[in-house]
Amino acid sequence: MSRRANPFRPGTVLALLLVGVLAFVLLLYALGRGWTGQEERNGGNHAAANGLNGFSGLATLVESTGTPVSRIRNRAELENYGLLILTPPLWTDPEEIDEIIQQRIDYATGPTMLILPKWLAMQVPTEAQVESEDGWVILSSASSPDWFEQLTIGEGTTLAIGRTGGWLGLGLEGDLPEQDQVQALLSDPGNSFRALLVDDEGDVLAAELVQESGYDDYDAWPVIVVFEPDLLNNFGMADRNRAAMALQLVEEATFGDDLPILFDLTLNGLGGSQNLLTLAFRPPFLAATLCMLLAALVIGWRAFRRFGPPVAEAPATAQGKRQLARNGAALVERVKRWHLLKKPYENMIGRRLAKGLGLRSVSETDAREAAIDRAVARRGHDGPAFSRLAADLREAERPRDIIRAARALRTFERTLTQ
Repeated sequence: MSRRANPFRPGTVLALLLVGVLAFVLLLYALGRGWTGQEERNGGNHAAANGLNGFSGLATLVESTGTPVSRIRNRAELENYGLLILTPPLWTDPEEIDEIIQQRIDYATGPTMLILPKWLAMQVPTEAQVESEDGWVILSSASSPDWFEQLTIGEGTTLAIGRTGGWLGLGLEGDLPEQDQVQALLSDPGNSFRALLVDDEGDVLAAELVQESGYDDYDAWPVIVVFEPDLLNNFGMADRNRAAMALQLVEEATFGDDLPILFDLTLNGLGGSQNLLTLAFRPPFLAATLCMLLAALVIGWRAFRRFGPPVAEAPATAQGKRQLARNGAALVERVKRWHLLKKPYENMIGRRLAKGLGLRSVSETDAREAAIDRAVARRGHDGPAFSRLAADLREAERPRDIIRAARALRTFERTLTQ
Protein backbone atom coordinates (compact mmCIF):
# COMPACT_ATOMS: atom_id res chain seq x y z
CA MET A 1 0.00 0.00 0.00
CA SER A 2 1.17 3.50 -0.77
CA ARG A 3 1.11 6.60 1.39
CA ARG A 4 -0.68 9.75 0.36
CA ALA A 5 0.83 13.16 0.94
CA ASN A 6 -0.80 15.03 3.87
CA PRO A 7 -2.97 17.81 2.34
CA PHE A 8 -2.87 19.97 5.51
CA ARG A 9 0.05 21.44 7.39
CA PRO A 10 0.11 20.75 11.16
CA GLY A 11 0.07 24.47 11.92
CA THR A 12 -3.07 24.97 9.85
CA VAL A 13 -4.87 22.11 11.59
CA LEU A 14 -3.84 23.43 15.01
CA ALA A 15 -5.14 26.90 14.14
CA LEU A 16 -8.50 25.46 13.05
CA LEU A 17 -8.78 23.51 16.30
CA LEU A 18 -7.98 26.56 18.41
CA VAL A 19 -10.56 28.67 16.59
CA GLY A 20 -13.19 25.97 17.11
CA VAL A 21 -12.42 25.66 20.83
CA LEU A 22 -12.53 29.44 21.34
CA ALA A 23 -15.83 29.69 19.46
CA PHE A 24 -17.34 26.94 21.62
CA VAL A 25 -16.16 28.61 24.85
CA LEU A 26 -17.59 31.95 23.66
CA LEU A 27 -20.91 30.25 22.92
CA LEU A 28 -21.11 28.84 26.45
CA TYR A 29 -20.23 32.23 27.93
CA ALA A 30 -22.83 34.00 25.79
CA LEU A 31 -25.55 31.58 26.90
CA GLY A 32 -24.68 32.19 30.51
CA ARG A 33 -24.61 35.98 30.09
CA GLY A 34 -27.89 36.05 28.21
CA TRP A 35 -26.43 37.18 24.89
CA THR A 36 -29.23 35.59 22.90
CA GLY A 37 -30.00 38.52 20.64
CA GLN A 38 -33.12 39.37 22.63
CA GLU A 39 -33.82 43.11 22.68
CA GLU A 40 -33.54 44.47 26.25
CA ARG A 41 -34.90 47.88 25.38
CA ASN A 42 -38.39 46.49 24.96
CA GLY A 43 -40.38 49.11 26.83
CA GLY A 44 -40.53 47.10 30.07
CA ASN A 45 -40.12 48.31 33.64
CA HIS A 46 -36.69 46.88 34.40
CA ALA A 47 -33.11 48.04 34.83
CA ALA A 48 -32.18 47.48 31.18
CA ALA A 49 -35.07 49.59 29.82
CA ASN A 50 -34.61 53.25 28.89
CA GLY A 51 -38.32 54.15 28.66
CA LEU A 52 -40.12 56.34 31.18
CA ASN A 53 -41.23 53.28 33.15
CA GLY A 54 -37.78 51.65 33.08
CA PHE A 55 -35.07 51.75 35.73
CA SER A 56 -31.86 52.12 33.74
CA GLY A 57 -31.49 55.64 35.17
CA LEU A 58 -31.53 54.29 38.74
CA ALA A 59 -28.94 51.66 37.85
CA THR A 60 -26.70 54.27 36.23
CA LEU A 61 -27.12 56.64 39.19
CA VAL A 62 -26.12 54.00 41.75
CA GLU A 63 -23.25 52.83 39.56
CA SER A 64 -21.90 56.39 39.30
CA THR A 65 -21.33 56.40 43.06
CA GLY A 66 -18.80 53.58 42.70
CA THR A 67 -21.16 50.87 43.93
CA PRO A 68 -20.91 47.62 41.95
CA VAL A 69 -24.12 47.03 39.99
CA SER A 70 -25.20 43.75 38.37
CA ARG A 71 -28.17 42.96 36.18
CA ILE A 72 -29.32 39.46 37.08
CA ARG A 73 -30.43 37.23 34.20
CA ASN A 74 -29.96 33.90 35.97
CA ARG A 75 -32.50 32.89 38.61
CA ALA A 76 -29.79 31.14 40.66
CA GLU A 77 -27.93 34.48 41.10
CA LEU A 78 -30.90 35.98 42.95
CA GLU A 79 -29.46 34.39 46.10
CA ASN A 80 -26.19 36.33 45.78
CA TYR A 81 -25.14 38.64 48.59
CA GLY A 82 -26.20 42.28 48.12
CA LEU A 83 -29.24 44.53 47.76
CA LEU A 84 -31.67 42.83 45.38
CA ILE A 85 -34.04 45.22 43.58
CA LEU A 86 -37.12 43.55 42.11
CA THR A 87 -39.10 45.38 39.42
CA PRO A 88 -41.83 42.93 38.34
CA PRO A 89 -44.36 43.87 35.64
CA LEU A 90 -48.10 44.24 36.20
CA TRP A 91 -48.74 40.64 35.19
CA THR A 92 -46.51 38.46 37.35
CA ASP A 93 -46.95 35.18 39.19
CA PRO A 94 -47.11 36.19 42.90
CA GLU A 95 -45.71 32.82 43.95
CA GLU A 96 -42.42 33.60 42.17
CA ILE A 97 -42.05 36.92 43.98
CA ASP A 98 -43.05 35.36 47.31
CA GLU A 99 -40.46 32.61 46.88
CA ILE A 100 -37.65 35.05 46.08
CA ILE A 101 -38.40 37.34 49.02
CA GLN A 102 -38.88 34.49 51.49
CA GLN A 103 -35.62 32.79 50.51
CA ARG A 104 -33.66 35.99 51.03
CA ILE A 105 -35.30 36.46 54.44
CA ASP A 106 -34.65 32.87 55.49
CA TYR A 107 -31.04 32.72 54.32
CA ALA A 108 -30.19 36.35 55.20
CA THR A 109 -28.44 36.94 51.86
CA GLY A 110 -29.04 40.70 51.98
CA PRO A 111 -31.72 43.36 51.81
CA THR A 112 -34.52 43.32 49.24
CA MET A 113 -36.34 46.18 47.56
CA LEU A 114 -39.61 45.54 45.73
CA ILE A 115 -40.73 48.33 43.38
CA LEU A 116 -44.37 47.89 42.42
CA PRO A 117 -45.50 48.66 38.85
CA LYS A 118 -48.45 50.81 37.86
CA TRP A 119 -48.05 52.06 34.28
CA LEU A 120 -49.59 50.55 31.18
CA ALA A 121 -47.06 51.47 28.52
CA MET A 122 -46.58 50.93 24.81
CA GLN A 123 -43.58 51.57 22.62
CA VAL A 124 -43.64 54.65 20.46
CA PRO A 125 -45.06 53.52 17.10
CA THR A 126 -42.86 54.08 14.08
CA GLU A 127 -45.63 55.97 12.27
CA ALA A 128 -45.87 58.54 15.09
CA GLN A 129 -44.57 61.96 14.11
CA VAL A 130 -42.20 62.25 17.08
CA GLU A 131 -38.49 61.77 17.51
CA SER A 132 -37.79 58.71 19.64
CA GLU A 133 -35.18 56.09 20.29
CA ASP A 134 -35.47 52.35 20.64
CA GLY A 135 -37.21 51.42 23.87
CA TRP A 136 -39.02 54.72 24.41
CA VAL A 137 -42.63 54.33 25.48
CA ILE A 138 -45.91 56.17 25.74
CA LEU A 139 -47.62 55.96 29.16
CA SER A 140 -51.34 55.41 28.74
CA SER A 141 -52.89 54.79 32.17
CA ALA A 142 -52.06 53.59 35.67
CA SER A 143 -53.33 50.46 37.37
CA SER A 144 -52.39 48.82 40.68
CA PRO A 145 -51.04 45.25 40.52
CA ASP A 146 -53.61 42.68 41.65
CA TRP A 147 -50.92 40.28 42.82
CA PHE A 148 -49.54 42.39 45.69
CA GLU A 149 -52.39 41.47 48.03
CA GLN A 150 -51.65 37.79 47.28
CA LEU A 151 -48.10 38.10 48.60
CA THR A 152 -47.31 37.06 52.15
CA ILE A 153 -46.07 40.56 52.95
CA GLY A 154 -49.13 42.18 51.32
CA GLU A 155 -51.98 40.28 52.96
CA GLY A 156 -54.83 42.54 54.01
CA THR A 157 -53.31 45.70 52.48
CA THR A 158 -55.10 48.04 50.10
CA LEU A 159 -53.52 49.97 47.20
CA ALA A 160 -55.10 52.89 45.42
CA ILE A 161 -54.24 55.39 42.70
CA GLY A 162 -55.26 59.02 43.05
CA ARG A 163 -54.14 62.65 43.25
CA THR A 164 -51.58 63.98 45.70
CA GLY A 165 -49.41 67.03 46.20
CA GLY A 166 -45.94 65.57 46.74
CA TRP A 167 -43.78 63.29 48.86
CA LEU A 168 -41.93 63.61 52.16
CA GLY A 169 -39.45 61.42 54.06
CA LEU A 170 -35.81 60.52 54.78
CA GLY A 171 -35.11 64.18 55.40
CA LEU A 172 -36.14 65.15 51.88
CA GLU A 173 -39.28 66.29 50.10
CA GLY A 174 -40.45 67.06 46.59
CA ASP A 175 -43.13 66.53 44.01
CA LEU A 176 -43.96 63.69 41.61
CA PRO A 177 -43.82 63.77 37.81
CA GLU A 178 -47.49 62.78 37.44
CA GLN A 179 -49.40 63.97 40.52
CA ASP A 180 -52.85 62.90 39.26
CA GLN A 181 -51.96 59.18 39.14
CA VAL A 182 -50.01 58.39 42.30
CA GLN A 183 -50.04 54.88 43.78
CA ALA A 184 -49.97 54.56 47.55
CA LEU A 185 -50.68 52.13 50.39
CA LEU A 186 -53.98 53.24 51.95
CA SER A 187 -54.43 50.66 54.68
CA ASP A 188 -52.26 48.16 56.53
CA PRO A 189 -54.45 46.37 59.10
CA GLY A 190 -51.58 44.32 60.51
CA ASN A 191 -49.25 47.30 60.82
CA SER A 192 -46.63 45.19 59.04
CA PHE A 193 -44.98 48.19 57.34
CA ARG A 194 -43.05 51.16 58.72
CA ALA A 195 -43.49 54.21 56.51
CA LEU A 196 -40.38 55.71 54.92
CA LEU A 197 -41.97 58.04 52.37
CA VAL A 198 -45.50 59.48 52.52
CA ASP A 199 -47.54 61.90 50.44
CA ASP A 200 -49.26 65.10 51.56
CA GLU A 201 -52.28 63.15 52.80
CA GLY A 202 -50.20 60.71 54.84
CA ASP A 203 -50.62 57.73 52.52
CA VAL A 204 -47.53 55.53 52.31
CA LEU A 205 -45.40 55.73 49.14
CA ALA A 206 -42.50 53.57 50.39
CA ALA A 207 -42.21 51.45 53.52
CA GLU A 208 -40.07 48.87 55.28
CA LEU A 209 -41.45 45.51 56.31
CA VAL A 210 -41.55 45.11 60.09
CA GLN A 211 -39.96 41.76 60.94
CA GLU A 212 -38.12 39.98 63.68
CA SER A 213 -34.54 38.96 62.93
CA GLY A 214 -34.57 35.83 65.08
CA TYR A 215 -31.11 36.79 66.33
CA ASP A 216 -30.19 38.89 69.35
CA ASP A 217 -26.90 40.20 67.96
CA TYR A 218 -28.07 41.99 64.79
CA ASP A 219 -31.15 43.15 62.94
CA ALA A 220 -32.62 41.31 59.99
CA TRP A 221 -31.91 42.62 56.52
CA PRO A 222 -34.72 45.01 55.57
CA VAL A 223 -37.38 44.36 52.96
CA ILE A 224 -38.48 47.67 51.44
CA VAL A 225 -41.54 48.07 49.24
CA VAL A 226 -41.82 51.14 46.99
CA PHE A 227 -45.50 51.55 46.16
CA GLU A 228 -45.02 54.56 43.87
CA PRO A 229 -42.63 53.59 41.02
CA ASP A 230 -42.31 57.19 39.77
CA LEU A 231 -40.06 57.85 42.75
CA LEU A 232 -37.32 55.66 41.24
CA ASN A 233 -38.02 55.01 37.54
CA ASN A 234 -36.61 56.99 34.62
CA PHE A 235 -39.65 59.29 34.78
CA GLY A 236 -38.70 60.20 38.35
CA MET A 237 -34.92 60.39 37.89
CA ALA A 238 -35.34 63.62 35.92
CA ASP A 239 -35.60 65.53 39.24
CA ARG A 240 -32.57 66.18 41.48
CA ASN A 241 -34.52 65.76 44.74
CA ARG A 242 -35.95 62.43 43.67
CA ALA A 243 -32.48 61.24 42.59
CA ALA A 244 -31.06 62.21 45.99
CA MET A 245 -33.98 60.44 47.67
CA ALA A 246 -33.25 57.29 45.61
CA LEU A 247 -29.67 57.19 46.91
CA GLN A 248 -30.93 57.81 50.45
CA LEU A 249 -33.42 54.94 50.08
CA VAL A 250 -30.65 52.60 48.88
CA GLU A 251 -28.51 53.62 51.86
CA GLU A 252 -31.46 52.96 54.17
CA ALA A 253 -31.84 49.45 52.73
CA THR A 254 -28.14 48.59 53.05
CA PHE A 255 -27.66 50.10 56.55
CA GLY A 256 -25.03 52.34 54.95
CA ASP A 257 -22.81 49.37 54.06
CA ASP A 258 -21.05 49.19 50.69
CA LEU A 259 -23.12 46.31 49.31
CA PRO A 260 -23.36 45.33 45.64
CA ILE A 261 -26.66 46.22 43.97
CA LEU A 262 -28.47 43.46 42.06
CA PHE A 263 -31.20 44.40 39.58
CA ASP A 264 -33.42 41.46 38.67
CA LEU A 265 -34.35 40.97 34.99
CA THR A 266 -35.74 37.44 35.23
CA LEU A 267 -39.24 38.47 36.32
CA ASN A 268 -39.43 40.60 33.17
CA GLY A 269 -38.69 37.67 30.88
CA LEU A 270 -35.02 38.49 30.25
CA GLY A 271 -33.56 35.54 32.12
CA GLY A 272 -30.73 33.50 30.63
CA SER A 273 -29.64 29.91 31.14
CA GLN A 274 -27.12 28.96 33.77
CA ASN A 275 -23.54 29.66 32.77
CA LEU A 276 -22.50 26.33 31.29
CA LEU A 277 -18.84 27.32 31.22
CA THR A 278 -18.82 27.90 34.98
CA LEU A 279 -21.04 24.91 35.66
CA ALA A 280 -18.63 22.59 33.83
CA PHE A 281 -15.90 23.34 36.39
CA ARG A 282 -18.09 22.74 39.43
CA PRO A 283 -18.83 19.41 41.14
CA PRO A 284 -20.23 17.00 40.13
CA PHE A 285 -19.42 17.95 36.53
CA LEU A 286 -15.76 18.79 37.23
CA ALA A 287 -14.65 15.14 37.00
CA ALA A 288 -16.32 14.66 33.60
CA THR A 289 -14.82 17.92 32.33
CA LEU A 290 -11.30 16.91 33.36
CA CYS A 291 -11.71 13.51 31.70
CA MET A 292 -12.87 15.16 28.46
CA LEU A 293 -9.94 17.58 28.48
CA LEU A 294 -7.47 14.77 29.12
CA ALA A 295 -8.97 12.66 26.32
CA ALA A 296 -8.81 15.63 23.94
CA LEU A 297 -5.12 16.18 24.78
CA VAL A 298 -4.30 12.51 24.21
CA ILE A 299 -6.14 12.46 20.87
CA GLY A 300 -4.40 15.65 19.78
CA TRP A 301 -0.98 14.36 20.81
CA ARG A 302 -1.53 11.10 18.93
CA ALA A 303 -2.71 12.97 15.84
CA PHE A 304 0.33 15.26 15.69
CA ARG A 305 2.86 12.57 16.64
CA ARG A 306 1.80 10.12 13.92
CA PHE A 307 4.70 9.05 11.68
CA GLY A 308 4.13 10.14 8.10
CA PRO A 309 0.91 10.68 6.18
CA PRO A 310 -1.93 8.17 6.45
CA VAL A 311 -1.56 4.86 4.60
CA ALA A 312 -3.70 4.69 1.47
CA GLU A 313 -6.12 1.80 1.53
CA ALA A 314 -5.87 -0.81 -1.22
CA PRO A 315 -8.77 -0.77 -3.71
CA ALA A 316 -11.57 -3.21 -2.97
CA THR A 317 -11.29 -4.79 -6.46
CA ALA A 318 -8.06 -4.94 -8.50
CA GLN A 319 -8.10 -4.07 -12.20
CA GLY A 320 -6.65 -5.79 -15.30
CA LYS A 321 -6.60 -9.17 -17.08
CA ARG A 322 -4.34 -10.80 -14.53
CA GLN A 323 -6.73 -10.01 -11.71
CA LEU A 324 -9.66 -11.20 -13.82
CA ALA A 325 -7.92 -14.56 -14.32
CA ARG A 326 -7.18 -14.79 -10.61
CA ASN A 327 -10.79 -14.03 -9.72
CA GLY A 328 -11.95 -16.75 -12.15
CA ALA A 329 -9.50 -19.27 -10.70
CA ALA A 330 -10.63 -18.41 -7.18
CA LEU A 331 -14.23 -18.99 -8.22
CA VAL A 332 -13.42 -22.37 -9.74
CA GLU A 333 -11.47 -23.38 -6.66
CA ARG A 334 -14.31 -22.37 -4.42
CA VAL A 335 -16.98 -24.33 -6.31
CA LYS A 336 -14.64 -27.34 -6.90
CA ARG A 337 -15.44 -27.58 -10.64
CA TRP A 338 -11.95 -28.27 -12.01
CA HIS A 339 -13.20 -30.74 -14.60
CA LEU A 340 -15.06 -27.97 -16.39
CA LEU A 341 -11.74 -26.40 -17.39
CA LYS A 342 -10.29 -29.37 -19.25
CA LYS A 343 -12.08 -29.20 -22.60
CA PRO A 344 -12.04 -25.34 -22.96
CA TYR A 345 -8.32 -25.26 -22.16
CA GLU A 346 -7.52 -28.06 -24.60
CA ASN A 347 -9.48 -26.29 -27.40
CA MET A 348 -7.75 -22.97 -26.67
CA ILE A 349 -4.25 -24.48 -26.87
CA GLY A 350 -5.19 -26.49 -30.01
CA ARG A 351 -6.51 -23.43 -31.89
CA ARG A 352 -3.45 -21.36 -31.01
CA LEU A 353 -1.08 -24.13 -32.14
CA ALA A 354 -2.97 -24.64 -35.39
CA LYS A 355 -2.78 -20.93 -36.11
CA GLY A 356 0.89 -20.78 -35.19
CA LEU A 357 1.69 -23.76 -37.49
CA GLY A 358 -0.26 -22.28 -40.39
CA LEU A 359 -2.90 -25.04 -40.48
CA ARG A 360 -6.41 -24.67 -41.82
CA SER A 361 -8.98 -24.05 -39.10
CA VAL A 362 -10.59 -27.35 -38.15
CA SER A 363 -13.55 -27.45 -35.76
CA GLU A 364 -13.30 -31.18 -34.95
CA THR A 365 -10.92 -31.91 -32.09
CA ASP A 366 -9.56 -35.26 -33.39
CA ALA A 367 -8.87 -33.88 -36.87
CA ARG A 368 -7.13 -30.84 -35.43
CA GLU A 369 -4.95 -32.95 -33.13
CA ALA A 370 -3.94 -35.27 -36.01
CA ALA A 371 -3.05 -32.26 -38.20
CA ILE A 372 -0.95 -30.76 -35.40
CA ASP A 373 0.89 -34.06 -34.85
CA ARG A 374 1.76 -34.31 -38.58
CA ALA A 375 2.96 -30.72 -38.70
CA VAL A 376 5.10 -31.17 -35.60
CA ALA A 377 6.55 -34.45 -36.97
CA ARG A 378 7.60 -32.71 -40.19
CA ARG A 379 9.56 -30.24 -38.07
CA GLY A 380 11.45 -33.07 -36.40
CA HIS A 381 10.15 -32.33 -32.90
CA ASP A 382 11.18 -34.84 -30.27
CA GLY A 383 8.87 -35.56 -27.37
CA PRO A 384 5.29 -36.60 -26.73
CA ALA A 385 2.71 -35.87 -29.38
CA PHE A 386 0.10 -33.18 -28.90
CA SER A 387 -2.72 -35.74 -29.13
CA ARG A 388 -1.16 -37.68 -26.28
CA LEU A 389 -0.87 -34.64 -24.04
CA ALA A 390 -4.48 -33.66 -24.83
CA ALA A 391 -5.64 -37.19 -23.99
CA ASP A 392 -3.82 -36.99 -20.63
CA LEU A 393 -5.73 -33.76 -19.84
CA ARG A 394 -9.06 -35.32 -20.75
CA GLU A 395 -8.34 -38.39 -18.61
CA ALA A 396 -7.17 -36.47 -15.53
CA GLU A 397 -9.67 -36.41 -12.59
CA ARG A 398 -7.96 -34.91 -9.52
CA PRO A 399 -7.18 -31.17 -9.46
CA ARG A 400 -3.45 -31.86 -9.14
CA ASP A 401 -3.47 -34.16 -12.22
CA ILE A 402 -5.54 -31.63 -14.21
CA ILE A 403 -3.07 -28.82 -13.43
CA ARG A 404 -0.08 -31.02 -14.30
CA ALA A 405 -1.60 -32.03 -17.70
CA ALA A 406 -2.57 -28.42 -18.49
CA ARG A 407 0.95 -27.27 -17.64
CA ALA A 408 2.37 -29.92 -20.01
CA LEU A 409 0.17 -28.60 -22.85
CA ARG A 410 1.33 -25.07 -22.12
CA THR A 411 5.00 -26.17 -22.17
CA PHE A 412 4.45 -27.95 -25.48
CA GLU A 413 2.97 -24.75 -26.97
CA ARG A 414 5.79 -22.57 -25.65
CA THR A 415 8.40 -24.95 -27.11
CA LEU A 416 6.91 -24.74 -30.61
CA THR A 417 6.31 -20.95 -30.61
CA GLN A 418 9.76 -19.91 -29.40
